Amino acid sequence: MFLRSRMSQFVRRLLVAAAVLALVTSIAVDAMHERPAAAESRPTQPGSALGFDSEGHLLRPTGYREWIYVGTPLTPNDMNHPQAAFPEFHSVYIHPDAYRAYRKTGAFPDRTAIVKELASVGSKQASSGNGYFMGEFTGLEVAIKDQTRFADEPGNWAYFSFGHAYPLAHTAQAQATTSCNTCHATANEDYVFTQYYPVLRAAKPSEPASP
Repeated sequence: MFLRSRMSQFVRRLLVAAAVLALVTSIAVDAMHERPAAAESRPTQPGSALGFDSEGHLLRPTGYREWIYVGTPLTPNDMNHPQAAFPEFHSVYIHPDAYRAYRKTGAFPDRTAIVKELASVGSKQASSGNGYFMGEFTGLEVAIKDQTRFADEPGNWAYFSFGHAYPLAHTAQAQATTSCNTCHATANEDYVFTQYYPVLRAAKPSEPASP
């Protein structure tokens, strides 16, 4: 009887240990599946809030739709015959840190990040009348000002494209200086087309603070 009792206790302990081991293993596997890959890690601050891989390629940003929205320019094909160079809607967002600094100083700080999300022209008719209405997302582009990483670029700005069709690329290399910087050199302020973004014009202080 005593031996049988001891054996029963041993079996119960063994079953408990097996259950605990199975639970720990399950938790570890779940955590491994949920953990982002090292190459996809992203800094949370400040300025750019964007990550680069070991080869210096920019990782595709996330969460930018929660940044400060500044405007959506459109140059439709209908007004640029035979075809516009950029016929999509370009919804533009600036990182909140950079926006706050701009409101205070009137200048775009180092590590400013600006995201441009592209969307096609969809329907041209609505109950409100004829016009240009957004269709589907088609692409994603990013501009970053970084005097350390892009010391040799005009204004220290570099421009990245993750494609103009889905699925988008996971990483992007900086565009050649002649492909983007030359165009942005005609911008109203520090390579940024603030003349087309009333949100930024309204945010700029009338008397910028001293650096």
